[in-house]
Parts: sequence; C-alpha cells; structure tokens
Amino acid sequence: MTTTPSSRYPLALLGATSLVLLWSVIGPHDLFTWFLESVPAMIAVVVLVATYGRFRFSNFVYTIIAIHCVILMVGGHYTYAEVPLGNWARDTFGLDRNYYDRVGHFFQGFSPALVAREILTRVSPIPRGGWMNFVLVSFALAVSAFYELIEWWVAVGTGEAAEAFLGTQGDVWDTQWDMCMALVGVSVAILFFSRLHDRAMADHP
Repeated sequence: MTTTPSSRYPLALLGATSLVLLWSVIGPHDLFTWFLESVPAMIAVVVLVATYGRFRFSNFVYTIIAIHCVILMVGGHYTYAEVPLGNWARDTFGLDRNYYDRVGHFFQGFSPALVAREILTRVSPIPRGGWMNFVLVSFALAVSAFYELIEWWVAVGTGEAAEAFLGTQGDVWDTQWDMCMALVGVSVAILFFSRLHDRAMADHP
C-alpha cells in the first residue's frame, strides 16, 4: 500500500485495528473461540489490503469496517456472553442477558450493507433506491444466515468446544434474534446513513 495523503486515514485505521487484534489474542477467555470470532475480521483486512490498489472504499466505509472488526475482536477476547460492557448493561438495567452479541449481529447487517452499497453504486447499473435497497437487504440477510450455518457446522463438528462461540445464553430463539438484528442493521444503514454515505463517496470517488 503506497502511503499518500489520501491513504493515511485507511492506514491509520489498519494500524489501530491491528493493535486491537494484538491485544485480543493476549490472554483470551478461550483461544478457540477467539479464533472463530476474529478470523472474519482478519480475512476482511487481508482482502481490503490486497484490493486497495484496484478498489478503494470511502473513508466512511473503512471506518465502519474497522468498528465491526473491533467488535468481533472484543467478542473473541472475552466471548460475547462475557464482554464487560454487556455485563455492566445487564446488571445496571436489569436485563436478562449480556446483549453484546446483539450489537455484533446488528453490525453483521449494517456493515455488509454499506460495503455492498458502495460496490454496487460504483460498478453496477443498479440505481440507488428501490431495487438496490432490496439487493442490500437480501445480501445482508444472506450473510447473517450463512454465519448461522457456520455456527451450526462448528457446533456439530466440535461439540461443547463451540458453546462459547454460539453464545446463545440459554435463549432458544437466539438464531432468529441474530438474523433479526442483522435486518435491523441493514435497515438502519439504508434509512439513516444513505445520504452520509453518498457524500462520503463523492469526497472519495
């Protein structure tokens, strides 16, 4: 990656995300869970670095991706059911569980939707609005559903070792809630962040 004034911000995000990754692997609650939760972030970073010269996203989308990566790494370090902030919210507000995993699944819809929106806006003939929004919702839900299938496959393959990765916390509807939060995430991205995203793309065509 060539360092230029226009690339300094993504480079700074890369450095910050790398530091969080380094922190997350030091003394995690469970190394296997850390790997499962963090590997999507590591794959995303590798892909973004490898394709940077051919397709540069707006700084806005890079920021959202970095936040999503940090959420995954923090969840991997503590496990989603034991993230301190989630435990604090549970105890302070009398919640029935640690809801940090809901934040992660919200971003599982929010982040891919904005990534897909930028790619489609720049390389496809699909106009902004109706059909693009339909594609974004479908894509985000597909990502969420596929992740749930991965959780299932890991659980079948490893048994109790995947319990922290699943993070259901005794909720029989956890899978449905996860996909619902992804739907909320993509909906929020479309309804409330489209104009901001358009401005960000205009600043970094």
